[in-house]
Amino acid sequence: MPNHPRKRFGQHWLRSDAVLQQIVDAADLKSGDRLLEIGPGKGVLTRQLSERSASVLAVEVDRDLCTYLRQEFQSMSNILLIEGDILSLNLEHLHSGGNESNTGGEQWLNKVVANIPYYITGPILEKLLGAIARPNPRPFESIVLLTQKEVAERVCAEATSKAFGALSVRVQYLAECEYVCTVPSKAFFPAPKVESAVIKLTPRSFDPQAIAPAALETLVKVGFSMKRKMLRNNLKSLVERDRLLSAFDTLGINHEARAEEVSTRNWVKLSNYLSQGLAEKEASQEA
Repeated sequence: MPNHPRKRFGQHWLRSDAVLQQIVDAADLKSGDRLLEIGPGKGVLTRQLSERSASVLAVEVDRDLCTYLRQEFQSMSNILLIEGDILSLNLEHLHSGGNESNTGGEQWLNKVVANIPYYITGPILEKLLGAIARPNPRPFESIVLLTQKEVAERVCAEATSKAFGALSVRVQYLAECEYVCTVPSKAFFPAPKVESAVIKLTPRSFDPQAIAPAALETLVKVGFSMKRKMLRNNLKSLVERDRLLSAFDTLGINHEARAEEVSTRNWVKLSNYLSQGLAEKEASQEA
């Protein structure tokens, strides 16, 4: 049995039964659920998930842990273990249950539950949700993640808070975000230097939808590039001042607002207003 978590994989093994129960409760598991677990570690969460769902597909990058997990769960037919890096795996292939003939749109995996390595939180979020301009075409019903508290706060932050930023807008455009609970460092072995948190993401279509999703991505990236500056100054390289201030007036955005003071909904509305204006301008020039 592996006794020492490996630093290079960002391993911190959860040892709190209370936190495990909160994760399972947040996942709202049903007997027919087919779960993706990222980083099962020593399998304490895997076992609970398998007892409450139809099946668990667990992806583990650590070879020694995989050897241990295969022995630990050899008698459990509803646990499938894949040795590999989740970021390198074909998610569409996993969705089809590894069955290339599954072309009828049936989704094999419907939920994600994971205690993820903190140093690759951003890439994992994009892997599971997609991006504003490229959402996951087969979204999960729900995604429950145990991650660094600071990241959890940013993902779930509301406009005007210090934690609200580009990550907040990108994730909130793709999913409802719920902060489930804070997890103290003592709940892990070894204890990380930071607090952790459980969050639940529920993918859905945002209302209103972005007319030009790629333009929204660019607007958010540039808008949050220098948070201490007023938003109008950050965006001057993209939009002429008068047009931008006209958009602010229409949407009720203060001319002196900073990026974190604009809600996700208003970021989308701002992008749509500017995109629509650009499309009309191009159409009139072609005419």
